[in-house]
Amino acid sequence: MVTAEMETTVKALLAPGKGLLAADESFATMEKRLTLIQLPATEETRRAYREMLFTTPGLGAFISGVILFDETIRQHDASGTPFPQVLARQGIIPGIKTDQGTIPLTNFSGEQITEGLDGLAQRYEAYHALGARFCKWRAVFTIADHTPSHTAMLANAETLACYAAISQQAGLVPIVEPEVLMTGDHTLERCEETTEEVLHAVFAALFAHQVVCELLLLKPNMILPGEHAAAPASPEAVAAATIRCLRRAVPAAVPGIVFLSGGQEAIEATRHLNAINQVGQQPWVLSYSFSRALELPALKTWKGDASRVAAAQRVLLHRAQCNSAASRGQYSEALEGGSEQQRAA
Repeated sequence: MVTAEMETTVKALLAPGKGLLAADESFATMEKRLTLIQLPATEETRRAYREMLFTTPGLGAFISGVILFDETIRQHDASGTPFPQVLARQGIIPGIKTDQGTIPLTNFSGEQITEGLDGLAQRYEAYHALGARFCKWRAVFTIADHTPSHTAMLANAETLACYAAISQQAGLVPIVEPEVLMTGDHTLERCEETTEEVLHAVFAALFAHQVVCELLLLKPNMILPGEHAAAPASPEAVAAATIRCLRRAVPAAVPGIVFLSGGQEAIEATRHLNAINQVGQQPWVLSYSFSRALELPALKTWKGDASRVAAAQRVLLHRAQCNSAASRGQYSEALEGGSEQQRAA
């Protein structure tokens, strides 16, 4: 275990006012994103899109790390510079998504298990050589009448723990991502109860596998009502429930928690992150590891048009700056300064 290098990586990823960009969308997710702007999901289109993101001037002031997809970590910009080097020039640490997606959990209808442990240690050798210094693995849980089951929680917690142990042995800082999805009509209270149970299972498994808490980051969902819930929740209610849940389930030894944005709109995710950081001093750094909430406004501005790259990059930088402020509890609506289109002009 290369402890010193991982300690350096953790410290850099959790630099004050910085968060992560999760640019690790799978082929299927990228196809959905590009379809929104009526572009074909070809390898070149995906490459050009990621180049637009990674070459944003000043991005390193607000983004400490970027999670890459297997295809992306092997790609390069128009000049032939590999993407990990493009990021490193901005002081941004390259990371890698290492899970290989979800499959149905046998005998448990509607539940999933994440695969990708086979050959993981060998893949890490290649990823480290390509420049990756941290990694990520996602497990998903759906709230419904009979889910998530105890079995699904334990199975996914065990897989997350195995991944984290292998990652640390290879010298890569693991980001552990147990996501309770927004899908459904559940209440804020049900999300809090379920997330706490999931986190207890995950940290019990991490402890059993002797994973070092000080050398990992947690990437959980915020506590939110389902997307079709009858009653919405205020940012203050979301923040209170999120902090209460984390304090009951996450060891203080964990250095940082970088929230996923899930199905939230861009500004909504920023508001919630800000409210969470305004609750008060906590044992962990509380920051962001957003994908859609950072990228989507820029994607809609870019539209695959080379003449719109600079405009799209301004939009991305703006969202990163707003989330940077939110990670300090210093965000306000005044920072938005109009619509995304007005800022891009």
